[in-house]
Amino acid sequence: MIVGVVASIPSPSFNSIDIGPLSLNIYGLAIASGVVAAVWMFGRRLEERGAGTSDDASAIGIWAVLAGVIGSRLYHVATDWDRFENDLAAIPKLWEGGLGIPGGLLAGIPVGMYLGRRKGISLAMTATCAAPAIPLAQAIGRWGNYFNQELYGRATDLPWALEIDDAHLVEGYASGTTFHPTFLYESLWSLALCGVLLWIDKRFRPALGQLMAMFVMGYGIGRFWIEGLRIDRADELAGLRWNQWVALAAVIGGGAALAWMRRHPVVEEHDPFALDDRDDVTDLDEFDELGDDDLAATDERVAADDLDPES
Repeated sequence: MIVGVVASIPSPSFNSIDIGPLSLNIYGLAIASGVVAAVWMFGRRLEERGAGTSDDASAIGIWAVLAGVIGSRLYHVATDWDRFENDLAAIPKLWEGGLGIPGGLLAGIPVGMYLGRRKGISLAMTATCAAPAIPLAQAIGRWGNYFNQELYGRATDLPWALEIDDAHLVEGYASGTTFHPTFLYESLWSLALCGVLLWIDKRFRPALGQLMAMFVMGYGIGRFWIEGLRIDRADELAGLRWNQWVALAAVIGGGAALAWMRRHPVVEEHDPFALDDRDDVTDLDEFDELGDDDLAATDERVAADDLDPES
């Protein structure tokens, strides 16, 4: 048993909020809040690039989120079938927890990109604008696990260890044991990933679509580490939890997709963030991609500048 901690994160004494006759589950509120924040950021990024409106983002987000919730629940049920095979009525009880993010991404991202295409927004543009919004939603939604007192990590006596009440203790641990707050780790990781993607987009302006591949890689790296800390029951293969294998696949798949997209960059004429000005081209790889006509035009412009006494 882990005892004598200097400080710890207390377990919540409630997981719902009562408003008159209504009882709102905080797990659901956390997910909904994350969705609202993500749709807002997605819409803002579409408008910044002149590719769509906030109304487009809302219309896309509604169905993409619905697909994501269904996909994440089906993923959870499939990977934890022992819990449901004798209690099929528990499958739709989302408020009790149990959403597999990998399944949500596999279902929600393609649906969102398809709906964006239906509205005249290219697949690559939709992916770029949505990439940092997805981890923002995850950062907020993960707090639902805190209020459900679920999916925590191994026992620890770190100052930020998480207290869990006896009703939610994993079997085999004594009352008073404290654990790694994996919900907090993943929330902070996702928030940092959102910030890094926004910074990369602003500083380096990668070609359309590449930011989504970076998100998939970043998510996989964080999830692999955090999943290794968790102690809830899960299927294993070759010593790794199933979700760790999925995370590895995300890192490898995202890396391969990014490498391919860097060799075949997508540039749209109306994208204000594209590197249209050849004076901005400083990377040798980008310079090599200039055609003969582009180089000739550049040389002519440089010669004209040299002849201009005011230049």
